[in-house]
Formats: sequence, C-alpha cells, structure tokens
Amino acid sequence: MTSQPNTGSDPAAQDMSPEEIQAVIDRILAKDVPARNVSTPRGEGSGNGKAVLGKAQAISRLDEEHSTYDGDQQDLEERRALRRRAGLSTELEDVTEVEYRQLRLERVVLAGLWSDGTLADAENSLRELAALAETAGSEVLDGLVQRRAKPDPGTFLGSGKALELKDIVMSTGADTVVVDAELAPSQRRGLEDIVKVKVIDRTALILDIFAQHAKSREGKAQVELAQLEYLLPRLRGWGESMSRQAGGQVGGAAAGMGSRGPGETKIELDRRRIRTRMAKLRREIAAMKPARETKRANRRRNEVPSVAIAGYTNAGKSSLLNRLTDAGVLVENALFATLDPTVRKAETADGLGYTLADTVGFVRSLPTQLVEAFRSTLEEVADSDLILHVVDASHPDPEGQIAAVRKVFSEVDARKVPEIIVLNKADAADPFVIERLKQREPRHVVVSARTGEGIAELLKAISDAIPRPGVKLELLIPYDRGDLLSKLHESDAEIINLEHVEDGTRAVVMVREGLASELEPFALND
Repeated sequence: MTSQPNTGSDPAAQDMSPEEIQAVIDRILAKDVPARNVSTPRGEGSGNGKAVLGKAQAISRLDEEHSTYDGDQQDLEERRALRRRAGLSTELEDVTEVEYRQLRLERVVLAGLWSDGTLADAENSLRELAALAETAGSEVLDGLVQRRAKPDPGTFLGSGKALELKDIVMSTGADTVVVDAELAPSQRRGLEDIVKVKVIDRTALILDIFAQHAKSREGKAQVELAQLEYLLPRLRGWGESMSRQAGGQVGGAAAGMGSRGPGETKIELDRRRIRTRMAKLRREIAAMKPARETKRANRRRNEVPSVAIAGYTNAGKSSLLNRLTDAGVLVENALFATLDPTVRKAETADGLGYTLADTVGFVRSLPTQLVEAFRSTLEEVADSDLILHVVDASHPDPEGQIAAVRKVFSEVDARKVPEIIVLNKADAADPFVIERLKQREPRHVVVSARTGEGIAELLKAISDAIPRPGVKLELLIPYDRGDLLSKLHESDAEIINLEHVEDGTRAVVMVREGLASELEPFALND
C-alpha cells in the first residue's frame, strides 16, 4: 500500500474550532497525537458507535507469540526489520532532512455494508478488515458500517453515508479508505470522487499482503499473476495526451504517410503488455508444477501417507506444524504470515511414516484470482490422505471460519478428503465455545499449539486416520538378505512379530502392495 495525501476540501471544515484544526494538522504531520480511542464500528442500528482500532479480534491477544518449538524465527526478525513504524513522517521540516526521512504508516478509514446476517457479523467482518489493514502496514483510525440491502451501483455506500465518510476522512487526517467488499471500477472511481482520497477494496488489500509475504519464486509469480488479473479490468485512461495516435508531421514525429489513423492508445498498450506478462507468468508457473508433481509422485510410489494442515488465516497452522515436527517455520500473530507451503516428515508412535504439509491460509471472500493462482499449491490439500482443519477456537465467529474454509475446499475438489477439526488456541478460548464446536463437529481434537495441550490426542487421531499397510505376509528372510529386513524397519511397514530361527528371520508383517510384490518370493505358504 502506498501513501497518498488528502487533497480534499469541504466547506464544513470552516466550522471547525481552532483546536480541531490543529488536531487535524498534527495528525497529517504524524506527530505523537494518538488516534481516537474507539472500539466498535459506526453504523445504523449501533447508535453512536465508533471505530475499530488497535488489535482487531481477528488477531489473537496472547501474552506469548512463540513457544520453544518455533525455533529461532530468523525469518520473522528479517521481516520485522523492514516494517514501517507509526509516528514517523514523510514531510520535511528542513531540506537537509532529505536523506533521513522515514516512511510513515498509511492512515486508513474502513467502510462496510450490513446487508444480511446480524450486526455482530458485520462488525466482526470489519474487525477482520482492520486486522488485514494492520498486517499490510497501516494504522486504522475509524470505521463505518451502513445498513443497506445492496450496494449503491455508483458509490457502493449511499450518497449520505459517502458524505459522512468524507467528513470522517477529513477529521481524522486519513489518506486511504478501505472498503470491506470487492468494488467495481465505477464504484471505486465514484467513491474516490466524493472522499477525495485513495480508495481500495478488500481484494486489493489481501493481494497487497500476499505481495509483501511471498518469498519463494513460485509464490511471487502466483501473487503477481493474481495482481495483474485484478488490475486488468481496472486500468484507467488519462485522456488524449496518453494516446498513440499520429498523422502527418504531428508532434515532431515525422511519421508522414502511412501512419495516419487511430493508432493504439496508451491504455490499450498497457492492457496488451499486462496480457503478455500474464501469459509469461502462467508459463513459468506451469513449468514449476512438474517439480512438485514429481515429489508428490515419489510419495505416491512409495505409498507415503500425506496429511495437509489447512484452515483460516492466523488459526495457528504454522505453530501446529512446528509443534508436531520442529520445522521452525515462521510464526507471527498476523494474517497470512506464511504463504509458501512447507512439507515435513513425521512418524506415528508405532513407526509409520507420513508427511505433514502446511498450506496457505484462507479468509472470507478469498479473491478468486488468488484461488486460481495458488491452485497448484492448494493441490497439496486435494491430493492428501487426511486434512487437519485448524480452527481458531478463540475467534468470535469460529463457525464462520469453518464455513469459509470448506467453501475453498469445494473449489479445489478437496471435500472428499477425510477431515479432522483441530480446535486450536484452547488456552485462550471460551470453554462454552469449545463445547459448542465439539457438538457441531463430531470428528474433532482440542489442542493448544502454544502450550502443548491435546497434542498427544491429535497424534493418536492422525495415526488412526491415515492409510495403513493392508497386505499381511508371513516371511522367512535368509540371513544373507539383511537388506530386506532393513527395508521392513525403514519403510512404511508394520512388524507384528519377529523371530530369529535356524534358516533365517521369521517375520509376520503388514506391508503395502508395492513392497508385497518384492517380498513375495520369501513368503511362507502354509
């Protein structure tokens, strides 16, 4: 997200007191004047409610962010070393400061509609938007919710609420408005014409977070493709000065005969370049796909069970992976902290090996562009043998999170995969909420990745749910074929009984079909 100064003006500003004018000036100059201490969104039906500020409910309030299983978290230190800070100004008081100025946080005002559901649902959605804005590097100043059956086709909000939003922007010194929906290009332009500051929608905000957090080559390509798909229908033309029309000896170009005609306008040229870039990115992503498919094929050939950790963003998926495998992946109390999938090997208590894959988090109204761009990554979920659906039990609306995640499961054909609901953050959740979720979801485990509560029960549930070797053999392995005995110990085989006799090692084992064919010559035929 990039800052844009508030250039709007309003006759209502003339009625402000000198103290109010000075407060606005201080805010714009990013002095140490705190934002208004407000806690709930403005909106019809909520009286004179105020804005969503500080940590939103979508971000957990935990005393400790990490456990000893999360490792050194060097990636997190690197990320936070580049964070923008509040209270630093881009304005210069002296020309000598040009080399030392700092980039301040964007100051945003939120806006949303309450079209269906309850007011609490609308406020939770706006709080989640506040958490997204904070994760993107912004300071949330105020919020507004309008009770309206459907969005206004021209300005999203009604004309009266749009003017009220303009007053809020002026009084807070905000430089950006974030709308809790995906705006049509005409709605965005119409609302910008009224509030006189930059307007972005929920989709653009999520894409911005993904662009900041993507680290791998494939992840960056996927995010760029999603951003270009979003940008293509939203390009703006800037008049005749941007055209590529030519005729005669105009403009000193000396084009002359043969060049007359409408030509290609600047916006058409931009669209063509974007489409060319999108085609190149699709080819690059397609070229990266075989590497992942080869690894997946190796696991299938060796019949290694795969378990995918999926769920809502900030539900604790990476923390759970660290707890189960000591992977040491990045953990941050923020939305979409980790995007790149991580695969680690794990074992059941009886020695059966399987893989654990951490996947990208989901969110309500996840942009379609991201689902398409990350489809190759989400295939890890669809191709798994078991899904650990991690749910933040301390969230105000965990049922809404479950529904949003399962909607994405349907889009990537993962609903047929067996699923275990993992109710995480039990140490911070309301026991009544946990009991309610347990009644709704019969196949569940209650855990806390931070404290370790319930981890043993989760490991047992994974052991019981993953595919087991299904071929029983009674073998007599000669002593000169120790390699086969070693393979039984190292591969995914269950040794039921092992006995050393005169002719070799007598073993009763459960193996998978691939290994069974190799061991068939040593089987005892009773």
